[in-house]
Amino acid sequence: MDKRSAASSGVEETLDPKDWAELRALSHRIVDDAIDYLSGVRDRPVWRNMPDTVRESFSAPLPRAPRPLDEIYASVAKNVLGYPMGNIHPRFWAWYMGSGNFTGALGEFLAAVQGSNVGGGNHAAALMDQQVVNWCKEMLGFPASASGSLVSGGSVANIVGLTVARNVKAGVDVRAHGIGDRSLCFYGSDQIHSCHRKAVELLGLGDQALRRIATDAELRIDIVALRRAIEQDRVAGRLPICIIANAGTVNTGAIDDIQALADLAAESGLWLHVDGCIGALLRIAPENAWRVAGIERGDSIALDPHKWLHAPFEAGCVLVRDAAAHRGTFAVTPEYLESTVRGLASAPWLYDYGLQTSRGFRALKIWMSLMEHGIEKFGRLVDQNVAQGHYLSSLIEAEPRLELVAPTNINIVCFRFRSEDMPAEGLKALNTEIMLRLQDEGTAVISDTTVHGEHCLRVAINNHRTRREDLELFVQEVVRLGREIAPGGGIG
Repeated sequence: MDKRSAASSGVEETLDPKDWAELRALSHRIVDDAIDYLSGVRDRPVWRNMPDTVRESFSAPLPRAPRPLDEIYASVAKNVLGYPMGNIHPRFWAWYMGSGNFTGALGEFLAAVQGSNVGGGNHAAALMDQQVVNWCKEMLGFPASASGSLVSGGSVANIVGLTVARNVKAGVDVRAHGIGDRSLCFYGSDQIHSCHRKAVELLGLGDQALRRIATDAELRIDIVALRRAIEQDRVAGRLPICIIANAGTVNTGAIDDIQALADLAAESGLWLHVDGCIGALLRIAPENAWRVAGIERGDSIALDPHKWLHAPFEAGCVLVRDAAAHRGTFAVTPEYLESTVRGLASAPWLYDYGLQTSRGFRALKIWMSLMEHGIEKFGRLVDQNVAQGHYLSSLIEAEPRLELVAPTNINIVCFRFRSEDMPAEGLKALNTEIMLRLQDEGTAVISDTTVHGEHCLRVAINNHRTRREDLELFVQEVVRLGREIAPGGGIG
């Protein structure tokens, strides 16, 4: 029979397999391989460059006919699993990411099998979604009356928080009339994450609406300069809206004085949004919770369970103290999504608290991991990473060929290899080459940045698999490579 005429002939098809037993056997093999993959992660290179044959495999044309699933899995195992980004490896410290966990991966699988859309409705996935949000509120000291939403990650969480701030503080009905020609102002430090620029641009305010305030020697926002900027904008006829506090900057992990910012926001009638995607979860860490004192005073907070809760990607969260303001910013009730007194549509519509009507079941992977390990263990892992950051700093300070470029606050270490009498551009090239050779050799993956105008290497230890011996090996390899590359072998 012509397959194109199957539907018209009355033959009905499905995506379910013809042989469930065959699928069961392959699925068991995939799980076994996955356990081997994770349990042996330390024995593999952190990252490998893909050969041309693998790259070419991703240029294959659209498949027209079916292929056996075991062949498809073999291709995935070879071409995808063999060339990961590397962030689950104990020596991946490039960008600030969590390293996942197997229980969370099982949760992701089960969520996909169950297949619920968590845009709302009266079903278990929606209730679990709100339970995980409630747990996040408890972790950060937010009141039970606050609201929140699980989102893709910190960028969207920050956009949601700033959107609520705009609507509450603009002084007009923004949803009905827009902001017109009003000049609204948001304030953050010069270390603020780039997603905040995207947020103000998406809000129609333009990058000029984001006031970047100077920082002190420890890269925290200058409160005096902030107060002055707010006053100057008011005198100029502009409308200050929101202060964005950094609970950990991307560059160095610097944490603003959140208590002082909360005081200033209250005094000035501004919204306080806390970008806690780096460090909000310090609050669950016994030895380091003091670093984010005052975070519970925010009007909104962005955090990332896929970082220090190590949920598989994606898993972000936004919390908003004023639940009515949160819902009032996004809620829309079309005729096809009206509530009923009983049945599936008799529960709240969770899409009323964000941008997505279709929402994946992100909560299960977080819920299962928290249930398995308990929040106290995750708090100890946060402390462990902070201690490892300071241990790496001590190794760098003890090595004459290396130097810190910024103070280590939490778990982000900025440093560089020194070479005597080398100009700045040469020094940047040297350190960049060290970084790239570490990647090429599969030893470690780090990133680079610029702090106080100085190029440096950046190590972000946000990994539950990292051990101190990994850091010791790393320093040894940096010194070895620096001496090989630098004329004269560097300092000392």
